[in-house]
Amino acid sequence: MLKAQAIDDVTGLINLTHLWTIDVTIFSPLPGLHCWQPSPLAAGPFAGLQGGAVASLLTAEVEAMAADRDWGTAIGVAVWYLRPTPLAALRTQPATVATGGRVTVVDNVLWPGDETQPCAMARVTLSRERQIAVAGLPDRSAKRIDPTLLPERTRRAPHGRPWFMDAMEARAGDGMAWFRLRGPVVDGAGPLTGVLGPADWTHGIDRPVEQAVADPNPNLTVHLFRNPVGEWIGIRPQTRWQASRGLGIGHGVLFDVEGEIGCVSMSVVLLPFPKSYSANQAQPPL
Repeated sequence: MLKAQAIDDVTGLINLTHLWTIDVTIFSPLPGLHCWQPSPLAAGPFAGLQGGAVASLLTAEVEAMAADRDWGTAIGVAVWYLRPTPLAALRTQPATVATGGRVTVVDNVLWPGDETQPCAMARVTLSRERQIAVAGLPDRSAKRIDPTLLPERTRRAPHGRPWFMDAMEARAGDGMAWFRLRGPVVDGAGPLTGVLGPADWTHGIDRPVEQAVADPNPNLTVHLFRNPVGEWIGIRPQTRWQASRGLGIGHGVLFDVEGEIGCVSMSVVLLPFPKSYSANQAQPPL
């Protein structure tokens, strides 16, 4: 069960009345192929960019390629965060792994500038949709949800500067957290891309213990069985930690306003807080 305190700690109420109330594209193209400049709103709570922003950039490029090549819809992605991604000029390199009758798999790798060591990589699975008759399949339609009826939640990054949470409207209640991006991650981003920013917060909204340790996720996996309707993405999360190993997992069911759309999971590594931050500070989700 999602704890109210966890939601409040994830999204303590603050007044956001300036830069990050304005729609801003999170990544803008630079001259040259596959070159990008992140805005300050791509930042994470500590060092480097927020994982959800990184995952969104890598997936957005693949979804744009899919539209040009008739690969179908992006139905899943696995992302590995290899090291912190700096708030600096970035370059990517997509590569097709396999194409078939219905399924295509594409990798995308991210580097800072001219460096040779990558920061992150993603593998996106795409499929051409095809209607299939399935006798006896139950109707799982649900009552439409209106997240705007729930309390709005936002919170400031520990470093006090803009960060990726500021790029979203967040609301919480009834055991779920809801997020709506205020602007696009990349102009023309596809449906899966819009899910990844919210999905990356999953383990931070149901911590077993609050303000105890840092808990970065070194990876992220998301699967969709249908594209989301509307701008809101909801998460019903669960998190498990094992302190004796310094490890954990986060996972959750993903929703739009019409019901379930997929699932999310990630590994969690438990670490002491960075020396520049105190455990007395409300810890942001990672």
